[in-house]
Amino acid sequence: MSKRGVTILLTLLLTVCLIGMQQVKTGREGQSLAAEAETAGDKLVALTFDDGPHEGSTERLLEGLKEREVKATFFLIGQSVEGKEELVKQMAQDGHLIGSHTFHHVQLTGLSLEEACGEITMTNEAISGVTGQTVEYIRPPYGSWNSKLECAVNMHEVGWTVDPRDWDVKDTDVIVKRVLNDVKDGSIILLHDVYDTSVEAAFQIIDELKAQGYTFVTVDRLLID
Repeated sequence: MSKRGVTILLTLLLTVCLIGMQQVKTGREGQSLAAEAETAGDKLVALTFDDGPHEGSTERLLEGLKEREVKATFFLIGQSVEGKEELVKQMAQDGHLIGSHTFHHVQLTGLSLEEACGEITMTNEAISGVTGQTVEYIRPPYGSWNSKLECAVNMHEVGWTVDPRDWDVKDTDVIVKRVLNDVKDGSIILLHDVYDTSVEAAFQIIDELKAQGYTFVTVDRLLID
């Protein structure tokens, strides 16, 4: 083959490669845009769980969430992480958001600023030491938070909009009914993964809300939106 022929052949091959790459890129962008459009039309809700991890009920919860392809948010007690590191690793690996609920489940506003920051720091270190991820979100016990803490620690406080008081009633049917009565697009549901009744309620809530067209997201998604 002449030099001119080789040059023409190489040019054609390069053109085909460039066209193929552009088609792949366009396809990926199209898939991304389609996913965004689909999510944009969804009713979004966040399931959040406080006071864990608990070796029995949290493990069962993680299994059920994985089966249902649902991502949730866990606010962990720092002192409960020890001995349950594998559960915390599983949370992270499954794509759940993990936040702080203080080290000893204390009311932060009842402590000195130094003590409160210590509670938060110890919890963050316990979690990040297992997951390797920075802890950015905190749900202060009893919702007790103030502006001094905002200045002292660089974290996002997370509240809730639906509270069935599962820790008090410990009745699956009541918990489910209360949540379904109050939930709406953008709701943040408060539950506790240390109770079997709450775990079972979570599964029923997920199944029912999915049937109603809800999509479950981690709480940071709602705060950003």
